[in-house]
Amino acid sequence: MRYAYHVEMRPEVTDEVYDSLTRELKSLLKEHPEFEDPNAPENRVAGRPLEKFQKVRHKTRMLSLNDAFSEEELYDWEKRIKKLLGSQASKLNYFCEIKFDGLAVSLIYEKGKFVQGATRGDGEVGEDITQNLRTIKSIPLYFPPDKGGLRGVVPTYLEVRGEAVMSKRTLAHLNRLNEKAGKPLFANTRNAAAGSLRQLDPKLAASRKLDFFAYDIADINYLEARLPSGSLASWKLKTHSEKHAYLHKLGFLVENHELLASDLSEVIGFINKFEKVRPDFPYGIDGVVVSVDSLELQEVLGVVGKAPRYTVAYKYAAERATTVIKGIKINVGRTGVLTPIAIFEPTPVAGSTVGKATLHNMDQIEKLDVRIGDTVVIEKAGDVIPAVVEVLPRMRTGKEKKFVMPSHCPTCGTKIVKGKLVAYLCPNKKCPAKNQRYLEHFVSIFEIYEMGPKILRRFKDEGLITDAADIFTLTEEDIAPLERFGEKSAENIIAEIEAKKRVPLARFLWALGILHVGEETARDLARHFGTLEKIITSARTTLAEIDSIENIGPAVSKSVHVFFCDKNNLNFIKKLERNGVVVGKEGKKKAGKFSGLTFVLTRTLETMSREIAKEKIIALGGKVSGFVSSQTSYVVAGAEPGRSDSESRQTRMSSKFTTAQKLGVKILSETEFLKMLG
Repeated sequence: MRYAYHVEMRPEVTDEVYDSLTRELKSLLKEHPEFEDPNAPENRVAGRPLEKFQKVRHKTRMLSLNDAFSEEELYDWEKRIKKLLGSQASKLNYFCEIKFDGLAVSLIYEKGKFVQGATRGDGEVGEDITQNLRTIKSIPLYFPPDKGGLRGVVPTYLEVRGEAVMSKRTLAHLNRLNEKAGKPLFANTRNAAAGSLRQLDPKLAASRKLDFFAYDIADINYLEARLPSGSLASWKLKTHSEKHAYLHKLGFLVENHELLASDLSEVIGFINKFEKVRPDFPYGIDGVVVSVDSLELQEVLGVVGKAPRYTVAYKYAAERATTVIKGIKINVGRTGVLTPIAIFEPTPVAGSTVGKATLHNMDQIEKLDVRIGDTVVIEKAGDVIPAVVEVLPRMRTGKEKKFVMPSHCPTCGTKIVKGKLVAYLCPNKKCPAKNQRYLEHFVSIFEIYEMGPKILRRFKDEGLITDAADIFTLTEEDIAPLERFGEKSAENIIAEIEAKKRVPLARFLWALGILHVGEETARDLARHFGTLEKIITSARTTLAEIDSIENIGPAVSKSVHVFFCDKNNLNFIKKLERNGVVVGKEGKKKAGKFSGLTFVLTRTLETMSREIAKEKIIALGGKVSGFVSSQTSYVVAGAEPGRSDSESRQTRMSSKFTTAQKLGVKILSETEFLKMLG
């Protein structure tokens, strides 16, 4: 009955009968507790309210998607993947599915029973929201044998990825209740869904009536001993579309607006067709996800950074609105960059109300010819970030004023300098605005959630802290006497600070606020060097090793070098360590047969992409560099189109070949490289 009601959308009984049967079942279970099953559908609200959410490390990383906002960008994506696939591009088919505007979550099943659910988090670590997810009726708590899929046998382990969403109808109902109660209204279904799943009381989450749509299988395993010989291999999922079909068979809600397309013209037809349906669709949809259907080709294309190459999210045009700019203020960022912000009357756009939007820089202001008093068009790019995209000059009255960038920092009064890349910035290292933004960045990356911007400002005003390192010297006695604080509040803040004194190397590097070093780059540096001491030593002596790290270029290397050569930054790091911060070491990879060897890849490989080749080398303990040096062990050379390995090796004289020959570095053909891989 649950499957028919929540998955197939064909209720076999009325809602009243369904609720009556559920009450009757619960009554019978009270009389016969021996039949109680925690995974039964009637037990969807489980456990007492939590004090906080626990962290969960994902077994398989949860990725984000690259976006496309036009047909041209879709064709550019196709061009890139076809180039990487080479001769295999002829096998391309695309699978299209609508992109729900909700909260991405992961569900873990063991032996057919739901055991854990988590948010995406940073992709590697999320929050355990199992209790709240159990309240969603469209999430199966167990798989009945007839839904097992493979001859009635359910997977021994299954990880499902999907989107927790709230319907537009439910949002309207909740907002009516909130309005009557004088409570704030939810801005949109996405915020409402995310907020509902972050409630510590699962009963409150249950009252929000969320749904769950499955869209991928991250991992699946069967206990082969229970299956007929050879049946597992013949059944193996080979395409993304097969995953969807199997998820539906297991009892998950899978949206039926989907298409298996042989070319991009069919994909674009699907996108345009659904755009007409989108306004009246019961859930918030912000785009269409287009994936390479073949799982084999997905593996060849691989992942770069946080996003897979084999998938792109086509985003529908953002909702726009008009408003009048009342003023332009300057925001001083944590690196000193001055960003102009347009201020206007609160304006509804894309499901929420905004009162300001970034103008990015003076170049953008001059390009758009934005003036104070102008009527402008604003939008939420990707339905998220407010931005001014157009000026309506015909609406001008003659009273509009041109904006002039201030000559001095609006916070500290220091004379502004014009940089080559960052336009205008405040050079004062002690600028209070820079310091405040940096404090907010630091505590955010350290995940000290008890200390928001207002608390940080209060502690600075009271003289308790002057920089981020001082945070780790605070005591309960410092905080408790402050107005609007107390013993419990002080206890919670100090407990959180103490818990965050041990920090992974990658997170520490990210928190330092080094220019151009974000989460991914920090992780690359940590994995390469292993310890903070090695990073500092290398950065201060030579840029070569940092330059050799995959995905790190000259601009990043120079920025890291400049940062660690600054004595003020080194003193700050020492102060952090003196105050109890312990920076972890990145675990070394297990030794493999390529340990101690450094490879340089050049030209196109026929049997695999260069990215896959890099992964294989690294998995075997080797390193991959972008340039040839005396430290290079081998140069792996792919063949030029139309040439044999031997011919291309004799005729090509690229810079990498020339350098390798001068240094006596051995050049491997692709065939020789494959033999080394084994």
